[in-house]
This record gives sequence, C-alpha cells and structure tokens, in this order.
Amino acid sequence: MVGLTFDCLANPLGAVRLTFEKAVAAAVSSGLDPSITFSSGADWGALDVFRNFLFNQGGLSHVPILDPTNLHWIQPNTLVRFRGMVQDMLGNEFYVGAFKDGSTWRTNKFTDIPSYPIASSSEMRVWERRLLYCIPVPGQNSWVVEQSPSETMIKRCSSSSSQHGEKRPRDTATDLMEFEVSNHELMDPSSFTKKQAKDALPSQSFQTTQESVWDTCSEPSVPEFDRNSLPCLVKIYDTPEADLKLNDVFEFIGVFTFDPELAVHKDNSDEFSNGLCDDALVHLPPSKVPRLHCLVHRKLSVQDFLLSPRVIEPVPSSVRGIREALLRHLTAVLGNDGVAAQCMLLHLLSRVHARVEALAVGKLSLNLTGLSSEAISIFGNQISLAIQSLLPFTQSILLTVEYLNTAALGPKKDYKSNRLLTGVLQLAQGTHLIIDETQLQSGTLNATGVANAQLLKNLMESQKVDYEFQFYKMEMAADVQVLILSEGKSNILPADLVLPFRPAAVSSTINATTTAEELESWRWYLAALRSLPHTIEAEMQKTIEDDMVAARRVDRRLGSEDFSRWLTMARLMSASFGETSLSMEHWQMVKELERLRKERLK
Repeated sequence: MVGLTFDCLANPLGAVRLTFEKAVAAAVSSGLDPSITFSSGADWGALDVFRNFLFNQGGLSHVPILDPTNLHWIQPNTLVRFRGMVQDMLGNEFYVGAFKDGSTWRTNKFTDIPSYPIASSSEMRVWERRLLYCIPVPGQNSWVVEQSPSETMIKRCSSSSSQHGEKRPRDTATDLMEFEVSNHELMDPSSFTKKQAKDALPSQSFQTTQESVWDTCSEPSVPEFDRNSLPCLVKIYDTPEADLKLNDVFEFIGVFTFDPELAVHKDNSDEFSNGLCDDALVHLPPSKVPRLHCLVHRKLSVQDFLLSPRVIEPVPSSVRGIREALLRHLTAVLGNDGVAAQCMLLHLLSRVHARVEALAVGKLSLNLTGLSSEAISIFGNQISLAIQSLLPFTQSILLTVEYLNTAALGPKKDYKSNRLLTGVLQLAQGTHLIIDETQLQSGTLNATGVANAQLLKNLMESQKVDYEFQFYKMEMAADVQVLILSEGKSNILPADLVLPFRPAAVSSTINATTTAEELESWRWYLAALRSLPHTIEAEMQKTIEDDMVAARRVDRRLGSEDFSRWLTMARLMSASFGETSLSMEHWQMVKELERLRKERLK
C-alpha cells in the first residue's frame, strides 16, 4: 500500500512505479524471477491504491473533470476524470510495458513516454492495451455538467506535480520517444529499438512541430470536433472486452497526457514513423486530442448525471406528490391539455427493458398531431425546453426532404482513416429525440433520403440503428425515446401512441414559477422510476386477458401491437406511482386514457 510517499492526485505515476518496485522486490525476496511475475502486464497492486484513494478516502471529488474550460490549467501526468460515450473502438496497441535499466526493472504502464532512458540492449516486455475514442455524451444538457474542483486546487496540484518531478525537462532525445506500436509492427521486434535515440543524436533533431508532422498525413483523417466539446483518446488496461461496448457511457479516471509542447519525431527513413498515417487516431499528436491512461472506470446511468442524486427509496409514499407536481407542470407546458400531459409522462418514463426477437419491449414513442405552423412556433419550443430541463440527454431533428437527402444519420466506417464516422443517430441509451415534421413538404427522396427514412423507421419500430461497414451492415441496439411533432399523423414514423394535440391556453410563466428544487425532484423521479422492476400478478393477468378479449369483440381491428401497447402503458402507469406491481386502479386509468385518446382520433 502506498502511504504519503506519493500524491495519487498530483503524481499518480509515482504511485504506479512505487507499487511496481515493491512487487519486483517481493518477487525477488521469494526467489522468483520478477520478469515472469509481471510478464502479462497484469495489475500488481497499483489499482487497489487508487481505488482506496478515490472511493474510501474521498479523493474522487478532488479529481478535476477534463473539459475545455480547465484544459489549460491541468498539468500532464496528473489524475483526471473524463465522462463520455465510447464513439469508436480503435482496437489494441502494443507497447514496451517493462524494461530492465541496468539490473533494475522499470515500468512504462499508464504513460506514453518512458520515465527513464531505454538502452537498445535493454531486456523488454511487450504488453497490450485497448484504445477507445470517447466524446462527451451527444445532446448532453448544460445542467448536467458537474463542477470540477476549483481553479486554485488544480493549480495547487500542478505545483505539486512539478515538485514531484513528473514533468521532466525535454533536453534529451530519448525523453521524447513514444513506445507505441501497431499490431503489424509487433512482427518486427527491431522497430522498438529503431525508435530509440542514438547516444550522439542532437536534440535539435526533435524540434519538429506537430503541424509539420501532420504534413505527411491526410487532414480528413484527423477527427474534427467542436472545441467546446472535447473528445479524449482513452487507453484501457487489464479490462475484458465485454466490459466496454460502443455507445456506452463511462467515467474514466486516469493519467492525463495532453501536452501541446510535446514534439513528435519525424524520420522518413524510420519505418516506425512511417506508420503514423496508418491509424491517425492512435498516433494523433497530443495537441489534437488529449489522452487518458485509465486506472479506474465505471459505467454511468442517467441517475449518475443528476447534480444532487437523492438517496430516498422510490416508494409510492415518496413519489406521489412529485408525480402530481410534475403532471401539473407538463399540463401547463402543453397548454392545459391533460390527456397529452398523461401520455407525455408515460412517454418520458419509457425505456427498453427487454427484447423478444425484433420486438423492443418497453418503448413508447409518442406522436402529437394537429400542430400547425402557428402552434409549433408556440408549443414546439416550449415542449423542447421543458424536456431539456428534465432529461440529461436530448436531441432534436427538423425533418425536411432536404434534410433526409443530405444528412448523415447512420454511423459509417471509413477504412481510409480506419475510424467510425459518427452519425446523428449514434446516441447513448436514455437519450430523448424530438423529430419536428411540421415543415416536411412533398418532394422526391434520393437514395440517401430513402436510407435515412428507413433508419428513422427502424429506430421507431425496433430501437435499432444500422451501422454501415462498406460491405455489410451491423444492427446496433438503441434505447431512445422518440417524440414526433406533426400536423397530421406521421406517415414516415409510425409511433406507438398517436394523439391529436388540443391546447386550451398558453402560459408564459412556466419557467418563472418553477424552482430549482422542483426541477431536481422531477429529474430524480424520471431517472429513478424508469429503472423500477415490474410484475403482473396472476389475478390481474386474468383481468387483462378478459378485457382484451372483450375489446377485440367490439373492434376487430385491434391486434397484438395494440395489446402490447396497453401492457406497456400499464407498466408505466404503475411505475409513475412508484408501484412495482399492476393494480386494478392503475389498469382502469390506462383504459380510460386509451378511451379519451381514441375519441380524439375519431
């Protein structure tokens, strides 16, 4: 265990090296060959040190969150957090993980640059790490951004980092080497030593700027990103592949290695350097995308993005008042349309909780019709702002023929740059999507438009998105709440619930009368109750079956989709009261809501 010798926050690599040296010493004292003990690169106790610091000693709240606002304050080789979605998985990377410095074994794990010079004759061990290109969660609303530790604290950590000596002067050629090799380079072990500097190499040979390095690469292969939405190249160690999936949202905690001053050596005669363009994302200079060598990661849910998560249990007695207040708020937003507010509440609580073949069980898309150009100008923005204030991730699409014919909705693999080009529909689970159809006019769809319309329809019907990989397509599961605003019933997007919108009034004081405490309670309510388990007792199952048979006798057009929708609405109605089992009262409420909805459809 590391005591106070090293500061895990300001000098994490010191703690990594100290635990490594202790593990080597323990192996030697036990009569074991240390190079065999850590030949696979598995953890030797360093991660326990950081878990203890972060979660047992309360260190997590002091770790800066990596974002554009504090990027210039955070020093390289300090501990940072990054919250984001896995946008692309770049495969595995081999690197010199341990080497012998004279008679002493040293490690390069969790860093890009060796902490000590490596002689060409040194004994080495090659380890492997995974590379993930992560971005801030698409559609993340401003209220979910967690506050980082203060600028003063970050500066203090920076000063501490300098005192620990982790930011070394770059006065030798060897200090600037980055021992990263792609899979095909592993076939030639000499490529490791070729990257090392000769003793007499002049230091000025390493003064090539990052911009000149990129003269040899095609600019389109460099990821374009909004400077206000910082991406991150995350390097993962000792984690099974099944634990990290595309589009999952994680918090990564690790060593930050963004360094705009770092020059990259370019030597056209060096086959190691010539591989720079083969995978531009992997060898991207730190000035383009910051890197994080992950020590600890955890998958995040919607609840993790609440500013002040509640610890109370979502039981009926605690949620009934919150439900009533939220329903009043939604009713005001929707122009005193109580039926629309009831449907909206169920829609906001919906999620995919199971999949049976092509059926996504639990989804409940909503189509509000009757929205003219005048009505959408009043209520469209009002609805959008209300949902943005309640849910952490929201997106919107203004659907037109031109948009369908030109937009890149589905992700596509670009084999020239060897990366996945994101699309509008590459979204994290729990994202809410508003599609405004009120400006959709008649027109001709080209091949792109037809493909985009089909992508949207598949998302609505099966909660899946096709990812294009040149010669084949791969279906990726999604969990996106879709709300369609249209003048008539959408012909492109078949929603589960279609409801003619009938506002009776316009309120201009909705936001002014809503308090911060109310917003926090509604956000907790929607996040907590979406994940409630649910069952239907045998007696209630019999009642539902009888009611469905009776409804079928009255209307022969009713089919399995209608009955599936009723069951979903029943589950959501129970959940909205904090109940985990369907009661007769809530089933009657669903039947009444369906009756009112169908009256409007007539």
